[in-house]
Amino acid sequence: MTAAPLWTTDTAEDATGGRCSAPFNATGVAIDSRAVKPGDLFVALKGPNFDGHDFVAQAIAEGAAAAMVNEDWAGAGGSALPILIVEDTMKALEDLAAYKRSKTDAKIIGVTGSVGKTGTKESLSRALDQIGETHRTIGNLNNHIGLPLTLARLPETARFAVLEMGMNHAGEIEELSNLARPDVAIITTVEPVHLEFFNSVEGIADAKAEIFSGMGAHGVAILNRDNPHFERLNRHADAASIARVLSFGKSEEADIQLTDHSLHEACSSAKVTICGQEIDYCIGAPGFHWVMNSVGVLGIIKALGEDPVAASTTFADVRAAKGRGAFRKIERDDGTAFSLIDESYNASPASVRAAIAVLGRSKPKDGATRIAVLGDMLELGEASEALHESLAKDLMAAEIDRVFCCGPLMKALWEKLPPVMRGVYGSSSGDIADEVQAAVSSGDIVMVKGSLGSKMSVIIDALENTAALRRAAE
Repeated sequence: MTAAPLWTTDTAEDATGGRCSAPFNATGVAIDSRAVKPGDLFVALKGPNFDGHDFVAQAIAEGAAAAMVNEDWAGAGGSALPILIVEDTMKALEDLAAYKRSKTDAKIIGVTGSVGKTGTKESLSRALDQIGETHRTIGNLNNHIGLPLTLARLPETARFAVLEMGMNHAGEIEELSNLARPDVAIITTVEPVHLEFFNSVEGIADAKAEIFSGMGAHGVAILNRDNPHFERLNRHADAASIARVLSFGKSEEADIQLTDHSLHEACSSAKVTICGQEIDYCIGAPGFHWVMNSVGVLGIIKALGEDPVAASTTFADVRAAKGRGAFRKIERDDGTAFSLIDESYNASPASVRAAIAVLGRSKPKDGATRIAVLGDMLELGEASEALHESLAKDLMAAEIDRVFCCGPLMKALWEKLPPVMRGVYGSSSGDIADEVQAAVSSGDIVMVKGSLGSKMSVIIDALENTAALRRAAE
């Protein structure tokens, strides 16, 4: 069956004010020529390190239905592809997004917070999928390019759209919210991340509260009642004339209250009370952070007027994604095996503590060990040394057997650890890849975590594949 057009010549011209060289129907939108699918509208964005106009020919070869280009692009007149000519392609991408938002009947849910954004987005999307067609942010497309791209891809048939919103500077979420105009917005939590760009955690809370700016009086805000910045966020919601605030957490004052929970090696369980109704459910991922994600999701479901009980049944199928806590068994050529907790995508003090807690609850067999491999947590500013050092007490409390550290910032933690816990320290992930791979014995459980810039994927590759280890060391 042929996919319905997402964009036509007429709608694209109406949205952008551009002009088309020839008629087209596009079934998707792409900004990366390597990811173009047949029928896509390829948007040639011009950035500091690349120019999408250089890849229009590649997009044509991949089957693009049309290309959106700047009016000063020299190839506009000679392209074999229908061309949508606009003044500025980045602005035009935002125009496509705004047009879709103005036409859709879908309920828009905005998701932000210092940690837990992606887990909440995925858990919520899974729950909403059982109710109706749900559009969502793919991967980590949560910034000034990713969000308008996600909206530009919004099908007319969608009943819900779950949009993740990230930031590391003040003002960024305000722009995203004004474009998305969420009906419901959740701030999962506020923690000390991106402190390099903020004077305080309170400043981070203020930046997260920018999500209310695009909502208006009809909106519903979902806030973490246990977070010390709840009242500050609540005041922001009130100042934005948000119609309703629902809170979630362990607090007795929470509207969606976590009354009991149990954490296990490979899963979790929770008991939640919503307006006097008790719900018991299981979560297919380990860790208290996943429990709290689920409670926040139930708040969103309640705000949408849907059934929290039905939504809770979907949590059993939740799994941590690659780089975000995925658990897998690695079998070696010699027949031995160990377990890997892949947290390599990103890191903050709160998320590292959560990962350490999960590792601490794991149960190696036959005298095997728990091993943590940690890379730098970036963008923490003047508090960086103290925040890295503070992880030592969490590692000791969780009874982690050996800790490998890499990166100049992790040196502070390394020096704080008892000598008996130290594995190897290196200035980069590549410097310790050999040592980590050699140190892992059969039955061990290894957790790898660090900020994206720490390149902890080098360690993951080394553990998964001896050939990858050799390449990393070259």
